[in-house]
Amino acid sequence: MIALTLAELAQVTGGSVHGDPAVVVDGPVVTDAREAAAGSLYVARVGEHADGHAYVPQAAERGASAALTTRPVDGLPCVVVEDTQAAFVALSRALIDRLPQLHVVGITGSSGKTSTKDLLGAVLAADGETVAPQGSYNSEVGVPLTVCRVTERTRHLVVEMGARGAGHIAYLTTIAPPQVGVVLNVGHAHVGEFGSVDHVAVAKSELVAALPADGVAVLNADDHRVRAMAEVTPARVVLVGEAQDAEVRATDVVLDEAGRPRFTVTAPFGAAQVALPLVGRHHVGNALAVIAAAHACGLALDDVVATLAQARPASRWRMEVTERPDGVRVVNDAYNANPDSMEAALRALAAMSCRGRRVAVLGSMLELGEESPALHRGVGELAGALGVDLVLAVGDLARDIADGARDSGVATVESVADVDAAQTLLHERLAPGDVVLLKSSRDAGLRWLGDRLSHREDAQ
Repeated sequence: MIALTLAELAQVTGGSVHGDPAVVVDGPVVTDAREAAAGSLYVARVGEHADGHAYVPQAAERGASAALTTRPVDGLPCVVVEDTQAAFVALSRALIDRLPQLHVVGITGSSGKTSTKDLLGAVLAADGETVAPQGSYNSEVGVPLTVCRVTERTRHLVVEMGARGAGHIAYLTTIAPPQVGVVLNVGHAHVGEFGSVDHVAVAKSELVAALPADGVAVLNADDHRVRAMAEVTPARVVLVGEAQDAEVRATDVVLDEAGRPRFTVTAPFGAAQVALPLVGRHHVGNALAVIAAAHACGLALDDVVATLAQARPASRWRMEVTERPDGVRVVNDAYNANPDSMEAALRALAAMSCRGRRVAVLGSMLELGEESPALHRGVGELAGALGVDLVLAVGDLARDIADGARDSGVATVESVADVDAAQTLLHERLAPGDVVLLKSSRDAGLRWLGDRLSHREDAQ
């Protein structure tokens, strides 16, 4: 973080100093006391189940310099504020306002946000110091944590913006006002909370609505709801996709035997051959968005394409491919799932070369509301249409996936109650040459199972 004294911190947050105002905070800003380090500022948030003030001594033991609190505490100098979240936001905005050279890029979408911000972060880092979110830090806590990692040398800041309701993204743009906004897609993620896909679209559009007139809105030309967001942004619009009128367009898309895409990109600023080392055709759209956003930040096309060719998954459990010594290929994509990302993962599985069977281990998709049974069934039906050989449905909601798979002609369909049963069945059934995909909504058990199947030493 940019170094601040407690006096300066109190000034930007409207708080009062309890302790030495000359104390300097120059380490990482954390909301988890276990992550504190030398020079840290510990933000003592009060949640539904825990009061962060109780962990101030733990933060002190780990080297924190100070805490942001709502009351004086023992063990650390502190800045006392009325509301730690509001103060956290004020701090984040103050840090951005200190960096006039900073390019802020916001990314949203129903699926693909994390993979795209990882790609963009890698591309921009070749141009200068870049801060991008760790994992899926895309909330009212994750965004300030990301912002607070900037230094005086930071040139690019990538911010992933998620939403569970109207106004969420608009709020995040007040924390990190973007000059470039990327909207990848609009789908069924969290549709149970929003009420409809159209309401999801309105929420996602808040990102480009917040752009300045001299900003750039990167919109997916192949998604009609995203394309329509051109009407709500004051910024210059750049359409990306495979549509004929896309300004940054992919043509001649092919997948190699491992399911990795190759394509030609054409744009007003040049043309190039793009080869991605990532699995899945859906990464074509992600890469186009990265190319457009990076160009808006001043990068040359050839440099962007060269970096993309070296890209690797930076966040865990996103299409992680492991070739086991026994000839089984494991694709661990179990970080999260919604109907759109399920489709992308299944299509990636279908595109991969396979000497044995294509196996899909699929768990529940959450927050789909009344549409949940039909959407789960649709995933099973798609597995059948794509020629998946074995579907293993894990958990109660996933039984509808199994029903859809049976009705669509999948050769072997199994439904089990939990991950332990799934592990036992897979141990018995997997054979050399099989390709097995694991996908579910925020299911730590399925991630663990994917790690175990991959023979990862850090599987717990």
